[in-house]
Amino acid sequence: SSGINAAYGEFQTFQHYFKQINLRAMSSVAGRKVAVVLSGCGVYDGSEVHEASAVMTHLSRAGAEVSIYAPDKDQFHVVDHTSGSEMSEKRNVLKESARIARGKVSALDGIVTADHDAIIIPGGFGAAKNLSNFAVEGPNMEVDETVSKVLKEFHVAGKPIGLCCIAPVIAAKVFEGVEVTVGSDVEGQDKWPYAGAAGAVKAMGGQHVVTDVNQTHIDTKNKVVTTPAFMCETAVHEIYDGVGKMVEEVLKLA
Repeated sequence: SSGINAAYGEFQTFQHYFKQINLRAMSSVAGRKVAVVLSGCGVYDGSEVHEASAVMTHLSRAGAEVSIYAPDKDQFHVVDHTSGSEMSEKRNVLKESARIARGKVSALDGIVTADHDAIIIPGGFGAAKNLSNFAVEGPNMEVDETVSKVLKEFHVAGKPIGLCCIAPVIAAKVFEGVEVTVGSDVEGQDKWPYAGAAGAVKAMGGQHVVTDVNQTHIDTKNKVVTTPAFMCETAVHEIYDGVGKMVEEVLKLA
C-alpha cells in the first residue's frame, strides 16, 4: 500500500513538472505576430482551405496574433471545383482570400516586415499559380515579385518562414540551397501523386528532404520550416497534425 502511494505521488510530481514545462513553452510563444499569406480560396486555383484553416487554428491555440495577406491581382484562372474544369470568369486573389479570412485580409504589398515575427504560406494550387507560376513552368518558374520581395525581407531580418504542401517550391526558387520537404521523392505512388515536385526542388538548386506527412523539416540556417500536407493523399487529421508541427516549429524559431 505504502509503495503504491509513493509511486502515485512520484507520478503526480512528474505530471506537474511536465505540465509546467508545457505551460512555459506555450507562454514563450504567445503573442507572436504571424503573417499568413493566402493565394485565393480553393485547392485547384487558390489556397487549400483545410491547410489554411489548420494553420490559423494552431496559431490561435498557441496565442499568436495573426494578420492575413494576399496579392491584390487576378487569379491565374478559375476552376470549377465540382469538375476540375476551367471557367471563363475572372476572380481576384485578395477578394477570394477574404472568404477564408472572414473579410480580414490586407494586400500583400502593404505588409511591414518589422510588424511581424514570422510568416507562413499554406499550400494549394494557388501557391503554384498565383504566388508563382510553378504549375506551368515547373523548375523554370518565377515567383510573384511581391511574394519574393516579402520573403527575402523576412529572411534578411532572421524571421522564420513556414510553408506547406506545394508552397515550399517557392522557397527553393527564392533561397539558393535551401532545405525543404514536399514529402516523398518517389514518383508513381498513389499516396504521393505529386512526388515529382521534389525533383523540381533539386533542379532549382534546393535540397529536398524526404519526410512523412506528419513530419516537418527545419532548415535551421535559413529558418525555413516545411511540411508535406496535401502533397500526400491521406486523412484530413493527418494533414492537420503535420501542419500543427510546422506551426509549432515556426513559433519556436520566432
